[in-house]
Amino acid sequence: MELVKLLERLEYEVIQGTKEIEIAKVVSDSEDAEKDALFICITGMVFDGCDFIKDAVGKGAVAVVVEKEIEAPPGICVIRVKDTRYALARIAAAFYDYPAEKITTVGVTGTKGKTTTACMIYEILKQQTNHKPGLVGTMGVWNGERKIPAKHTSPESLFLQKYLREMVDAGCDIVVMEVSSQGLKLHRTDEIYFDIGIFTNLGKDHIGKYEHVDFEEYKQCKAKLFRQCKLGILNKDDPYWKDMIRDASCKIETFGFQNCADYKILKQRMKKEMNGLGAEYEINGERFCISMPGKFNIYNSTAAYAACKNLGIQKEKIQKVLAHVQVCGRVERISMEKEHDFTVMIDYAHNAMSLQSVLEMIHSYNPKRIVTIFGCGGGRAKDRRYEMGRVSGQMSDLTIITSDNPRYEEPLKIMQDIRTGIEKTEGKYVEIRDRREAVRYALFHARKGDVILLAGKGHEDYQEIKGIRYHMDDHEIVRETMKELEYVRRYHH
Repeated sequence: MELVKLLERLEYEVIQGTKEIEIAKVVSDSEDAEKDALFICITGMVFDGCDFIKDAVGKGAVAVVVEKEIEAPPGICVIRVKDTRYALARIAAAFYDYPAEKITTVGVTGTKGKTTTACMIYEILKQQTNHKPGLVGTMGVWNGERKIPAKHTSPESLFLQKYLREMVDAGCDIVVMEVSSQGLKLHRTDEIYFDIGIFTNLGKDHIGKYEHVDFEEYKQCKAKLFRQCKLGILNKDDPYWKDMIRDASCKIETFGFQNCADYKILKQRMKKEMNGLGAEYEINGERFCISMPGKFNIYNSTAAYAACKNLGIQKEKIQKVLAHVQVCGRVERISMEKEHDFTVMIDYAHNAMSLQSVLEMIHSYNPKRIVTIFGCGGGRAKDRRYEMGRVSGQMSDLTIITSDNPRYEEPLKIMQDIRTGIEKTEGKYVEIRDRREAVRYALFHARKGDVILLAGKGHEDYQEIKGIRYHMDDHEIVRETMKELEYVRRYHH
């Protein structure tokens, strides 16, 4: 494709060379450069792409996009723009022939509930309609043909546009996407004008050196979604919903327990048996039931219903899927080969807001004890560690502090920060660095009526340590430990 075509939706300046050249590949990592590539120099938190221009040219790049003055090898086309991330999104969309304009797009944003809501919509579309849906989010990308593991909730724009192109080519006619605040802040979802945008809720999270400078920026980034969609569907019970639509350019619909909500929730009732988790409720007088517990899942499923109704899907078809849908690692009760007198649940809760919601839900079932196992990820705001420790200390009978994804930090230092939060409460705790041993301790010391919650990793099947991902799946750990426990009980009692 001609470089001039790739630049058609950008303001730019040609500093050196000519834009009348053919481009075979667009890259933002010099390692991916090859003959006739265009290298876009992104300024990241750690590295500056401009430092790798010679490497990219050495591999065959013929043009670079920058946002500052540089010295480039002779014969290379240099394009200067105001913001290279902004440019990357538009160039990527042009390179893949604007796939988002050829497919219906549904975007879900919020602090918690994005994955569950998006998966509910996806399953309704897949199971009960003639649509062929795609999915982009925390649990990966389904491009119509295969699943691709996710590195980010919202992939970098270059990969996102590639995935959308693959969906269109595979015959997908609709895509459901989780839209993160980082994705919006870093222009990853630019050049996507969503048909439907959904807001679940907002809490104080993702604030720190590598994320958002403060809550105001976090909030403003979330609100961007409603300046790039046709219809916004928002949780009217959330105190920040009006902030989301202050500068919105879309039609607005709302859901919630408030009388003036467009999708009014009534008569909620939780199923009280731990082996039959779920809820029943009404939306505008119509009865619904879901197989996932908690008030937060009533909100998630109502948002899914509102979106699917706007997509023209019959109410009965939506109800049928919601009645049995499960989402991996989201308030997921682990089934055992043999029944036990305690319950094990896995949830992705990795911030204080999510952990509190899950623990409040568990408390509603009046368990004898709640044992919570969790760690915190490295390279994230320290406040999250203190707050999660405080919440678990206040709401759990026992907290087992362990390791999550320490990344480039020392696990014991992260655990110490969590302990600081717990020690502000009267909660009991133990510290077990090895996550497998932490689970083993909880299960071998479980009492009748206990609920054991493994929080933080959910669907993830890895542990990230110093840049390497090692296989680790909470589901597997629980089942392996239960087999060991059954063996011990059978032969030693």
